[in-house]
Amino acid sequence: MPTYEYSCERCGRFEEFAPISAQKREVCPTCKTKVERVIGPGAGFLFKGSGFYTTDYRSSDYQKKANAEEIPIAPKGLKE
Repeated sequence: MPTYEYSCERCGRFEEFAPISAQKREVCPTCKTKVERVIGPGAGFLFKGSGFYTTDYRSSDYQKKANAEEIPIAPKGLKE
């Protein structure tokens, strides 16, 4: 659910956590004055996992250390 930011003529700004399907708020819950929805700055995202810049283009030193930590898997059909 998104967080909506409103501006009240008397109280100032406040936020409301509501589903997308909810009706737009028209009055302040505190003083019952008219409010307007304000466009907020949004949220930051951090993508993790393969396929994203942060993990795919690390330094060669980092990649060597990460590969050294992996446990090697024996190919199929070989017996120990």
